[in-house]
Amino acid sequence: MSYRYEPQSVVGFVQQLASNILARGYYFYVTGIVPEGKDPTKIDAKLLAKYRIDVSRQTRARRKQAGQANLHYLRFERFFILIATHGTHPFFIEEASRIKDARHQSIRFAGYSLAVKQGGFLRKTEADDLPRPDQKLRVRVQIAREQYTDMKAYFIDIARHRTAETLSRELYCVPYEPYAPIRKQLLNILRLVNDERSQVGLEKLPTTVLRYRRNIQKVYLQEEERSEQHLIEAA
Repeated sequence: MSYRYEPQSVVGFVQQLASNILARGYYFYVTGIVPEGKDPTKIDAKLLAKYRIDVSRQTRARRKQAGQANLHYLRFERFFILIATHGTHPFFIEEASRIKDARHQSIRFAGYSLAVKQGGFLRKTEADDLPRPDQKLRVRVQIAREQYTDMKAYFIDIARHRTAETLSRELYCVPYEPYAPIRKQLLNILRLVNDERSQVGLEKLPTTVLRYRRNIQKVYLQEEERSEQHLIEAA
């Protein structure tokens, strides 16, 4: 099977990056936009070849044991990311001035912010257990600050002027997958909305108006599905 790098949706891109790349120690990245007028597939081929990304799992394991870095490449429409593990690799020389570390600078994509941070506290096994800090690095997927600030302002603005049914529907349909940090952001917005509504005697909204389960998507089209899609687009 050839190397797959083109998720079929924003949700799939974020899912692949968060669960299968960042979570496996790929922290060093550069992002870019394919310029209008250029064929994205030619950029793909150039980068895959230049950094020898299209290799087997066995080759990746051998590189890791030898202290060499491994790379992944993802592109959605015209946005792309190259992302690497620790180790030696021409990537760190060629892209030196542009490389960022996801542990310190979050990846911004389609209104999402993805970063790798140390966890907070582990879940208690007994009610009287002392809090235990989580020593592991965790992938944190949030709504990016600007989008979150705008969304918060919007819902506060309409909190007193919409019916509970309309507000509930809008909150449920927020276009971000409810990763745990996003659920916290949305719960904060809901709290602020309810504060506004309570000040004028309006009905408060329950936490059940928020979506708590993520839609786990198939990230890549199968070969036959991709062929059918190309035929449709060409028609």
